[in-house]
Amino acid sequence: MTRSISRSFYRSNRWKKCRNAYMQSQNYICERCGNLADICHHKIWLNESNVDDPMMTYNWDNLEALCIDCHNKEHFGSKSIDDELMFDEKGNIIKK
Repeated sequence: MTRSISRSFYRSNRWKKCRNAYMQSQNYICERCGNLADICHHKIWLNESNVDDPMMTYNWDNLEALCIDCHNKEHFGSKSIDDELMFDEKGNIIKK
């Protein structure tokens, strides 16, 4: 997904409400490893063709509470793409 689309979507009040409600329903526990979850991941990744589809973006069946390590494994196939990089809570890559 392009950065401008992801920023506008992930900053929307509707997404924040959906994300917070889902994460609370999972008690902020990673659904893969049981550690503390801080990322609400879309199982089917968002892109330009589906970001406007509420069944993809807000449907809890497409959401998963993940810790940062499991999220990195999902996107990069390893614990971390670089020991100095990670995802923030909005899905942006940042330095640790």
